[in-house]
Amino acid sequence: MTQISRRNFIKTVGAGGALGLFGLAGCGSDNGGSAARAKVVIIGGGPGGATCAKYLKRFDSDIEVTLVEPNASYTTCFGSNWVLGGLANMDDIVQGYDALKTTYGVTIVQDSVTEIDPAARKVTLTNGDTLPYDRLVVSPGIDFRWETVEGLDASTASAIPHAWKAGEQTRILRRQLEAMDDGGVFVMCAPGNPFRCPPGPYERAGMVAHYLKQHKPRSKVLILDAKDGFSKQGLFQAGWKELYGDMIEWVPGSQGGMVDRVDVNTRTAYSDGGLNEFKADVLNFIPRQKAGAIAHVAGLTNDDGWCPVDQQTFESTIHPGIHVIGDASVAGAMPKSGHSANSQGKIAAAAIVLGLQERPMITPSHVNTCYSLVGPDYGISVAAVYHYDEGGIKGVAGAGGVSPADAGPQFRQQEADYARGWYASITQDIWR
Repeated sequence: MTQISRRNFIKTVGAGGALGLFGLAGCGSDNGGSAARAKVVIIGGGPGGATCAKYLKRFDSDIEVTLVEPNASYTTCFGSNWVLGGLANMDDIVQGYDALKTTYGVTIVQDSVTEIDPAARKVTLTNGDTLPYDRLVVSPGIDFRWETVEGLDASTASAIPHAWKAGEQTRILRRQLEAMDDGGVFVMCAPGNPFRCPPGPYERAGMVAHYLKQHKPRSKVLILDAKDGFSKQGLFQAGWKELYGDMIEWVPGSQGGMVDRVDVNTRTAYSDGGLNEFKADVLNFIPRQKAGAIAHVAGLTNDDGWCPVDQQTFESTIHPGIHVIGDASVAGAMPKSGHSANSQGKIAAAAIVLGLQERPMITPSHVNTCYSLVGPDYGISVAAVYHYDEGGIKGVAGAGGVSPADAGPQFRQQEADYARGWYASITQDIWR
């Protein structure tokens, strides 16, 4: 495979250059005709679903694309930690669907899907209406495995927020931080793999510490982790030490960090069958995860709770004609991230158009970049390039990498600026 630089690959694929790579720009019905008037329904307006809707219309404007999403706007989970740290407002991370509708001609249906009929190729909405499809894209995001911890369920999330679906949960956690006394303890319980945004809990720790350092400097941040290691661990821990001293403490799973019970009334977490007790002033429990609910209803999931797909096209290996993208899919070496979902949305769009036109599928490549803010002027990153090979998505050796451990303040500032630029670029590519 021809090697290209990390920056150029991200610029080409991450910012919409996939049109040229796929050879599909504006192909329309004159390039095969079989896609004309085809109906594609997309469930979920997050990074995967919205990207797929936009690029289907860019690849072939004749396709009738309907995006079903229960909310009038989408609040990004990426960037939500910045709200907790006081570096952004909620309005800064809310994305709308007007451009998909007016610029690209996507039909937006504000509703939820209650049933998928793969045989009849139709979906049923909560209002009873049905939508027929030639191809279906399911981008349901995540749901939570509440059964893995005693004392918590969906009803307790208002008291013990996870904030792993951004929006009201983000507001609840922010209000709890604001109400916490100086000298209090913020306890975050990080889940086991796999889960949405692997570096996310550790960016959150830094953002919370930044807020506390400014407003409640005698407070502490305690991370109870179900794992014994995490993404960009050395970079995060060095940044925490440099910016916050001993304010942040990380407890790995093998040393008591794997929480198995929570007392909601006292905000107390217990691990190792109750041997270890951690009393919190603010308790942020992020449960283990699985594919979003509609994927389970439709029988698209495996025994692990995720959706197996043909990793070349993202078509379900359980139900033909249905493509599953984003966090819910089993996507080989790719992490569950917004950037991954964006990349997968483009590949699924290409696969659908090529399939409808009876043209051969491309051999796809993907990219993922994850910037994290440890502090307002302290950014770190990891990037990787992936290709499809021997039936699966695999990392490209020597491509991508992580921020250097010995970088100075100017480099960290630059990475922080890149983080904000990445957010602006990726949201532009998805929703505008």
